[in-house]
Amino acid sequence: MYQSIKKSLVGSLILALLPLSAVALEYRSVAVPKAILYDAPSSFAKKTLLLSQYYPVEIIVNLDDWVKVRDAQGSISWVEAKQLSSMRTVMVNINHAEIRQSALASSALIATLDKAVVLEVVDLKLNNGWLKVKHRDGIVGYILISSTWGFE
Repeated sequence: MYQSIKKSLVGSLILALLPLSAVALEYRSVAVPKAILYDAPSSFAKKTLLLSQYYPVEIIVNLDDWVKVRDAQGSISWVEAKQLSSMRTVMVNINHAEIRQSALASSALIATLDKAVVLEVVDLKLNNGWLKVKHRDGIVGYILISSTWGFE
C-alpha cells in the first residue's frame, strides 16, 4: 500500500510540474541609450538602476505600459515598456568567452570576449548548444550558450 501511495504522489507531482516546464522565457533588450529601472510600475517610484542600450532583460510581468524585468545579476525591477525592444541580445557571463567561425569547438577562433559584453543574436535557433551572434564591431560567429545570459 505504501508503494501505491508513493507512486501516486510522485505521479501527481510530475503532472503538477509539467505546465511549469512548458513556459518559455521571454527576453527583450533595452532600446534607448539609458533605461531607468524603478522599484514599482510608476515614474514616481524609486529609481533603482540604469541599463545601457541593448542590455538583455528577462520579462517577468507585462502590464502594457510597464514591464517587470530581471537583469543578468538577478535583480528585479520595473521599466517602461517603451524603453524596451524585441531585438534579441545576450550578455557574456564568463571571462574569455570564445566566438568561433562555426558551431564547433574545433572551428577557428575569431574572438575572445570579456564578461558583460553584449552581443546581438543573429539566429534564434540553437546549433548543438551554439548560438549565432554578432559583436558591435561586426564580428559574426558562434558562442556556446552556456557562456551567455539572456537566452532560453
